Amino acid sequence: MAAPIARVLMQQAVHAKLQTVAASDGKDAKFVEIGRGVVIFVCFFKVCTIDDIAKIVNSVLNVRLSYCDKRQKNVSILDLPGDVLIIPQATLGGKMKGKVTQYHSNIPKEDGIHLYEEFVKLVRLTVESSDSFSGQAIHSGTYGNRQVLNMETNGPYTHCFEF
Repeated sequence: MAAPIARVLMQQAVHAKLQTVAASDGKDAKFVEIGRGVVIFVCFFKVCTIDDIAKIVNSVLNVRLSYCDKRQKNVSILDLPGDVLIIPQATLGGKMKGKVTQYHSNIPKEDGIHLYEEFVKLVRLTVESSDSFSGQAIHSGTYGNRQVLNMETNGPYTHCFEF
């Protein structure tokens, strides 16, 4: 089996609020918020390239994880439709070695930021061009920064996928 190129964690949310810029020098912190939808945490590994991003985006936006009352079944976030919050999460690439965590498989920060920007761009384009798009929120966190997340879920409905 080939080494994974990325790891994605998806969490259904009723509401999520992410601090994207910390308060400093008398300036207030900045936040983004979503309502019902999905929070997508993403980590890229060293072997991931820009050519891989479209496949990953297509997969995460089309997987049927969101419950729809009208249809009595799970649907994709595109079919729901729902809000999307994308958060870069390098810690998803960690491996335990004894009592410490190592991140040797993660992509270097300089390369990862470009993949993350492409991922966010393609998510936005795909959601906004879907037939069910009705103005739902699409937000993203800041690559390489610690961010404060507050999330309300409708169940511990978290999925981890490797690509």
